Amino acid sequence: MSTKVEAPAVCNSCDKVIQGRIVTALNKKWHPEHFVCNTCRKPIDGAKFHQHNNGVHCVPCFTKHHSPRCHGCGDPITDRVIQALGVSWHAHHFVCGGCKKELGGGGFMEQAGRPYCSDCYADKFATRCKGCGNPIVDKAIIALDAKWHRDCFTCMKCRNPVTDSTFSVMENQPLCGKCA
Repeated sequence: MSTKVEAPAVCNSCDKVIQGRIVTALNKKWHPEHFVCNTCRKPIDGAKFHQHNNGVHCVPCFTKHHSPRCHGCGDPITDRVIQALGVSWHAHHFVCGGCKKELGGGGFMEQAGRPYCSDCYADKFATRCKGCGNPIVDKAIIALDAKWHRDCFTCMKCRNPVTDSTFSVMENQPLCGKCA
């Protein structure tokens, strides 16, 4: 008959036997008053703590000293972090520089370090078509020292698209081969 006697729990901090309540964390045992935050040195009460740089930190200290800071507001980020443009953002602060719509995890365009949705970017920064004045966000025809939408590069007389590689010019406007 064998009886297994368990060794008494020894505190990871003071190496003394623990009588009464035991804190078990990180596969070690502690007196409750010895499982402390590496920053404020107060006992960590409850089950929530963070590990950082081989130490443990209470939630308030970790948030204050180690959480990433939002580029938009400067406050610590304790929930979802968006990493964009080389900095961290709260999801609700990563917004279009034009319409202020949240950009979330979707695509965006950058101009001078600010994010923009595709519509605002096109409206503010894209080249404008000489024919209609609207932004060109796709392929363009470059002719007559300007850029044109394919559908806007039309003959000034018949208004049909000019599709030939050679065309005539009248008053700095294209003319198709038939109207020239």
